[in-house]
Amino acid sequence: MQNNNHFDEQKHLANSNRYDSMSYRRCGKSGVLLPAISLGLWHNFGFVDKLENGTNIIKTAFDLGITHFDLANNYGPPPGSAEENFGKILKANFKSYRDELFIATKAGYGMWDGPYGDFGSRKYLISSLDQSLKRLGLDYVDVFYHHRPDPDTPLEETMSALADIVRQGKALYVGVSNYQPKETEQAAKILKDLKVPFILHQARYSMFDRWAEDGLLNTLEDNGVGCIAFSPLEQGLLTDKYLNGIPKNSRAGGDSVFLNADNVNSNIEKVKTLNAIAETRGQKLSQMAIAWLLRQAQITSVLVGASSSNQLKQNVKSLDNLKFSDEEVKNIESII
Repeated sequence: MQNNNHFDEQKHLANSNRYDSMSYRRCGKSGVLLPAISLGLWHNFGFVDKLENGTNIIKTAFDLGITHFDLANNYGPPPGSAEENFGKILKANFKSYRDELFIATKAGYGMWDGPYGDFGSRKYLISSLDQSLKRLGLDYVDVFYHHRPDPDTPLEETMSALADIVRQGKALYVGVSNYQPKETEQAAKILKDLKVPFILHQARYSMFDRWAEDGLLNTLEDNGVGCIAFSPLEQGLLTDKYLNGIPKNSRAGGDSVFLNADNVNSNIEKVKTLNAIAETRGQKLSQMAIAWLLRQAQITSVLVGASSSNQLKQNVKSLDNLKFSDEEVKNIESII
């Protein structure tokens, strides 16, 4: 890969008070504590993005007490470039802080051509992580996820590959993402028998996407596994961005497959009503949406993206008000 995005970075001197205001929550029954808000690098960290901006976001995150950074092999664009850029930022700014960071990556979606670059075979998972570690410039990641279920590969093969990755020292813990409750239960049993620390399930979860409440959260609690919620703002729908129409430079105003004008228009009245409730709480809608997820005891962390340091700071302010009155809960439930 070629990255022509040049930026002269300087070693970061972290805020000495970075752990004072962030709250940390336990991953299930493990020994791991994660910040209530974690930073995802799905967008804004590829070769098409400005490295200087990405560097500033990561510096801001760490200064705010965010220790958990979430990647995947295919994040970019192009695929792999988010890991490579993050590796450059780590080397230039955070080498002395490695033991204070909790770094995750994943494999499970298409990454290279041919039959061995997708899904959940042992061949793919081990090869992919080896590539990820090279891009990141790391000897190990803190957690490695299988990114999605593979309907054609035996679950025992996928889970045993994760187990061997831990035994090889390439990851300290393992997790899964996008697994249904039954699949999660089966994975937990296999990994328990293999004596491998299964600590996290990463699930899409928001006020407008509540499938995790239909069995998954209880399954995770029963198995001592934490949940980290991604897409908590529904790709920007649960923000104030669309209250007065669809901006041309917004995700819904472009060609995004994740949010379009129909999604916005069909939900905008709900969004406006929720925004009014957030205002009475002294919060932005995005902040209330994050706080709403953190009400759940099974939620270890909420995974947010950020296009700027200021946006990240605003998201972290969600933690200033995590309590909901019974009346607020009733009103929100009637809307969503």
